[in-house]
Amino acid sequence: MGKVEQKLKDLGITLPVPGAPVANYVACVISGNQLIVSGQLPLGPDGKLADQHKGKLGHSVSNEVGLEAARLCAINVLAQVKVALGDLDRIVRCVRLGGFINAAPTFTTVPAIMNGASDLMVSVLGEAGRHARSTIGVAVLPFDAAVEVEALFEIA
Repeated sequence: MGKVEQKLKDLGITLPVPGAPVANYVACVISGNQLIVSGQLPLGPDGKLADQHKGKLGHSVSNEVGLEAARLCAINVLAQVKVALGDLDRIVRCVRLGGFINAAPTFTTVPAIMNGASDLMVSVLGEAGRHARSTIGVAVLPFDAAVEVEALFEIA
């Protein structure tokens, strides 16, 4: 077991088996020393989107649940990385996360919700998990998900 997988285990995190993309795209692309991961939803270990992770922040979804949803998205990002690379220790660093928050028009704490994903990356990867980030509030996400997270990694 590699260092990253051991850290996941220490944190009590089991990576799920990721589902296949639902449209005409691939989950990951490797280009040179970069791994780009398509947007991941807050699917649970059963591969399903729980009702609590559906809806808009600032309306039907609390900040606490939004943070949990962002964390689940980051776990699913790492699950896709595991499938793409086979070995999570090939991650040199998390370069960037992009977050999309399904938000009510007056919801202004969009960046705080994305901390659920950012904190997970730092917890798992340490300093290599510190990343650049963009987070935007959007009107709707696939399947009415509360959060979606995409990622860019430097890989060995």
